[in-house]
Amino acid sequence: MNVMVGGTFDPLHIGHKVLLRRSFEIAGKGGFVTIGLTSDDFASRKNHPVRPYSIRRDELIAWIESMEFSAGYHVECLADRFGSALNEDFEALVVSQETFPVAEEINSLRQEMGRGKVDIYQIHCIMADDGKIVSSTRIYRKEIDPEGHLIR
Repeated sequence: MNVMVGGTFDPLHIGHKVLLRRSFEIAGKGGFVTIGLTSDDFASRKNHPVRPYSIRRDELIAWIESMEFSAGYHVECLADRFGSALNEDFEALVVSQETFPVAEEINSLRQEMGRGKVDIYQIHCIMADDGKIVSSTRIYRKEIDPEGHLIR
């Protein structure tokens, strides 16, 4: 199956890893995952610092390669909320609770364009030790580490 997923992935944390694992699981053996990684310009809209695209891409690829997934993959630069999801042929989009509305918008726009809808798989957010959501913002604030453990 051909799957799409996207994000800034900075820093790459446990929630991102769950999202990516699920994407490769859905793609399955012989499938393909297209990973949209936000461009520096698009990522600059975040409310915390974001490392350069090349660093985020290298870290993402190193983690994926270490996992030895059975599906192939490609990392593409994501300059907006949709990337190639409006025009490419694929079957599934994997999103977090936070990005689910974007997935619905993608399907709506695809339908308006005469393209087929895709299946949307939503993962639940991962909770840190304090019961709050693991997020890059919280990691940058040094509240938690990338695994969701409290920093004291």
